Amino acid sequence: MDNIRRINRIRSATGRDIGSNEWGGAAVLRDNRVLRNTYGLLALTLLFSAAVAGVSVALALPAPGIIITLVVYFGLLFAIHKLQNSAGALPAVFALTGFMGYTLGPLLSRSLSLPGGSTIVAMALGATGVTFLALSAYVLTTKRDFSFMGGFLFAGMIIALLAGLGAVFFQIPALGLAVSAVVALLSAGLILFETSRIVNGGETNYVLATVSLYVSVFNLFTSLLQLFGFMSSDD
Repeated sequence: MDNIRRINRIRSATGRDIGSNEWGGAAVLRDNRVLRNTYGLLALTLLFSAAVAGVSVALALPAPGIIITLVVYFGLLFAIHKLQNSAGALPAVFALTGFMGYTLGPLLSRSLSLPGGSTIVAMALGATGVTFLALSAYVLTTKRDFSFMGGFLFAGMIIALLAGLGAVFFQIPALGLAVSAVVALLSAGLILFETSRIVNGGETNYVLATVSLYVSVFNLFTSLLQLFGFMSSDD
């Protein structure tokens, strides 16, 4: 329906009749541009986040705490959505990804302190990379539409967030481990969901697409890191 309205507006403004092939070609070019811009910005934000995480580990910076983390995270997300079509969007994106890299530092330090800690980090990083590339390649190749998963994934993440907070406040390690496993699965689903939206024209703003994919990759990595760390722990 949106495409039909756009065609009718262009007809009214120009007096031209736009065929489906012409409109389809323009849509493909737009989607390819969004995809290129998204992957380019995603690569930069991941590198920036990794650099900040490295500094956080090297300086042994303390964790900001769950309350500060949530306030800053959701505050920056709100700012990005408000600035999505302005020049201020990119600084807000790098502020968010840099902050998340900082919060990753203490988790990496704990993982590295475990027996075989460097192997744990390498395994989590490798598994995250392979999962992201495999899921992205699948969507790009098949062009399947996974938009039907949106409601389920959103509800699942809300439940996982609440369960994760419960595990932190009530000190329930088993619940925290279960939440990590669920978040890893939901993050994989969100990668499929967001990539399919880009490929099929459901997402036309590469800033928002980048943030969504970055958060999914970040959550996938941290969840796998916690799972692998638990499996290698003697406790």
